[in-house]
Amino acid sequence: MANGKFVAYYRVSTEKQGRSGLGLDAQRKSVTDYLNGGAWDLTGEFVEVESGKVDQRPKLEQALSLCELTGATLVVAKLDRLSRNVAFLAALQDSGARFVAADMPEANELTIHIMAAVAQAERKAISRRTIEALAAAKARGVKLGGARRNVEDLRKGPAASATVRGKASEERAAKVLRHIEVVRTSGAESLREIAAGLNAAGITTPRGGVWQASQVKRILDARHPSPMRSAAVEPAASGKRVN
Repeated sequence: MANGKFVAYYRVSTEKQGRSGLGLDAQRKSVTDYLNGGAWDLTGEFVEVESGKVDQRPKLEQALSLCELTGATLVVAKLDRLSRNVAFLAALQDSGARFVAADMPEANELTIHIMAAVAQAERKAISRRTIEALAAAKARGVKLGGARRNVEDLRKGPAASATVRGKASEERAAKVLRHIEVVRTSGAESLREIAAGLNAAGITTPRGGVWQASQVKRILDARHPSPMRSAAVEPAASGKRVN
């Protein structure tokens, strides 16, 4: 039984399928059948027109960003709608994003874990081969250097921590910008309308509050988002259902 917030992601392989709804309607039905019977809130639907062999998915990135910003779970009709690439699936698991496939709900706990384990085994094999290669080079007389820790290194700690925090802040701002673009495509023009759109989507400010026009302006002034490549999100017309 599905409970909580969900963001749906659908993928079709060709423009023709996207225009005709071929395959898309079946995916929507599969997701709806999975959700029905519980207390759920479908906060958004994203449609990607892309081959399964390509891992560059702007719509999937937007969907995952919305999940992270709102605490929702990504739901897909079939596991292969995400990707047929094992490394991509492993990276998705490593990202910490919650997702579920309607055709295989246990994949979130079992199948993806196995796929990630395979990828991890390969990484360990690469690491082992690297160590063996370095040992062989040392045996041949190659001088291997290494940096020593000193007081100056210790002083770099706080600066490094600040850099990490700054990067995290920038990454979240980038995700918010993606959804500002989504809000704009729905007709919002003023800063106040954009703020209302973010609040309606359940996206909070970095400190967990509601968006105001001045805060939206700071985000826009800090960065200049690129034009969207395609129509962004199909808002769920009647997304909420509570049984």
